Amino acid sequence: MSESTPITPDPNPAESLDSVAINPSVPATAIGDGLRTAGSDRNAKTRQLLGMKGAASGETSLWKIRLQLMKPITWIPLIWGVVCGAASSGEYIWTLENVLKSATCMLLAGPLMTGYTQILNDYYDREIDAINEPYRPIPSGAIPLSQVTTQIWVLLIAGIGLAFVLDVWAGHEFPTITVIALIGSFIAYIYSAPPLKLKQNGWLGSYALGASYITLPWCTGQALFGDLSPTIVILTMFYSLAGLGIAIVNDFKSVEGDRQLGLQSLPVVFGINTAAWICVVMIDLFQGLIAAYLVYIHENLYAAILVLLIIPQITLQDMYFLRDPVSNDVKYQASAQPFLVLGMLVTGLALGHAGI
Repeated sequence: MSESTPITPDPNPAESLDSVAINPSVPATAIGDGLRTAGSDRNAKTRQLLGMKGAASGETSLWKIRLQLMKPITWIPLIWGVVCGAASSGEYIWTLENVLKSATCMLLAGPLMTGYTQILNDYYDREIDAINEPYRPIPSGAIPLSQVTTQIWVLLIAGIGLAFVLDVWAGHEFPTITVIALIGSFIAYIYSAPPLKLKQNGWLGSYALGASYITLPWCTGQALFGDLSPTIVILTMFYSLAGLGIAIVNDFKSVEGDRQLGLQSLPVVFGINTAAWICVVMIDLFQGLIAAYLVYIHENLYAAILVLLIIPQITLQDMYFLRDPVSNDVKYQASAQPFLVLGMLVTGLALGHAGI
């Protein structure tokens, strides 16, 4: 057995404790600033991955860059639109097969078709993004254009192929979902690409965007589980006029670049304050008219719920958006948009209950 080394008491215990304590010369405010900076960095990286405004630059992981291009934050309204369409069919039953169908349809509407649309838009908007959002993958040089175009084609082909699979799965004689996917991909192209580039016109571009977020996924969900009637198409196109207001909100973040490059977005044409009022009036008015239609078809309870969901939207418009639409656009969308999408589901349930 080896001889152990004796333990000798430290003659200066206070100095020993000081050596392992936080350096008292570092002020607490510096520690707080460091923690806030770390939190800010994490927040910026999360925004970057989701494709949100105010993101960080400098990402090197290729899969993260590709995901950022697809803007996952924008998938949510399309996925929700599928849910509303399934509800309005009146024929959705909770079975494993229907859940799998729904999940597949959400994959089509969100990551594939919306991802295709977002990358296509970034490709043709790279000059504007260099002014408004230079941290985006294309203007920052994080990914070459050749790889961007490849990703566009992969998502488009995969989306149309999956739409056809859903048509076969639903037993459609006419490939309704495939046609909707083709229409959506065409609208995405003429919205972003010259010579039409619908987004150059504030009204046409905003309505095309609103219809893409409401009419197309709604009709897809309706067709997957029921019959897509002309009434549903017209109603959702009408509802898309409220979506036009939501689309205008997105124009405030890029107003400076739009003005420099001559794009006629509504904030550029009418000015910030007038465009903000146009935006909120469109959102509230057309939801109100949809509520009136629900009363007309004797779905009074659903109409009342829809009206109750409009009220907090109006409150938040006054609190945030109308006071400073440029600074508060994201805050307004985060707080008010949940009431809009819940209203869409209420409308879908009402239409399904009424058998429209």
